[in-house]
Amino acid sequence: MAHVIALDVGGTGMKAALIAGDGTLLHQARRATDRERGPEAVVETILDFAAELLELGSERFGTAASAAGVAVPGIVDADRGIAVYAANLGWRDVPLRERLSTRLGGIPVSLGHDVRTGGLAEGRIGAGRGADRFLFVPLGTGIAGAIGIAGRIEAGAHGYAGEIGHIVVRPGGPACGCGQHGCLETLASAAAVSRAWAAASGDPDADAADCAKAVESGDDRARSVWHTAIGALADGLVTAITLLDPRTLIIGGGLAEAGETLFTPLRAAVGERVTFQRLPEIVPAALGDTAGCLGAGLLAWDLLATEVPA
Repeated sequence: MAHVIALDVGGTGMKAALIAGDGTLLHQARRATDRERGPEAVVETILDFAAELLELGSERFGTAASAAGVAVPGIVDADRGIAVYAANLGWRDVPLRERLSTRLGGIPVSLGHDVRTGGLAEGRIGAGRGADRFLFVPLGTGIAGAIGIAGRIEAGAHGYAGEIGHIVVRPGGPACGCGQHGCLETLASAAAVSRAWAAASGDPDADAADCAKAVESGDDRARSVWHTAIGALADGLVTAITLLDPRTLIIGGGLAEAGETLFTPLRAAVGERVTFQRLPEIVPAALGDTAGCLGAGLLAWDLLATEVPA
């Protein structure tokens, strides 16, 4: 059976799969990233994991994988196949596509940015299926975005497109790691809500999920934290809507796990802010934490589809 290798590399763990041409997950596995051992050890872990999948696929399906796709965090030069920089993994300028292809016996490899790769999957086979224009926004430790246009993801001239988390929504607000103040992700990410709720509740271990539960139980302090975050998020999303005019707005990440506790007030807040803009459909992501792996598989199959026969 023809298949490809898909890898989704995160800060603490990686997910991998063997994926058939119709998108069927033939095999799934997880492994720790081992970042505490240093950046080169992380790369070797990726290479070893991929090599094991290559062998497993050959044994189980009678043929080697046709290609591989890998999604990584940070700054990615997809055209050259280089993982340029990832603060949480400590690497710089890693020629990951070349190294993976070499380890896998020369099969073609596609390299992608983790959020854009997850957005590709959500757009084609997830919550954005059928939408010619969509914006995928995962709300996790930070906030990023993937701009979907006619079945592909727009990376921008320099690979930075979609960084919605660094739209300044509260000038002079909290300091952001990017050097600005009042960025969206400092106010509306899952990490930001966790910080705000820990301070408001007096429980240093409280997180965004706890805040959502407290909102549902009617806690006024939690409601204040929650609606402050939703107000900031709505401001950022309306800016994105104004610039991009998406047909569908897909919200994912840890904060989206709150379900309608998030989506009902968020839809209302965005609706209150739009004037001339057309309001997109605001929906939860459908693929969960498999989106990155499925997207990496799509990158691999796309690579095969665009190869010119010898």
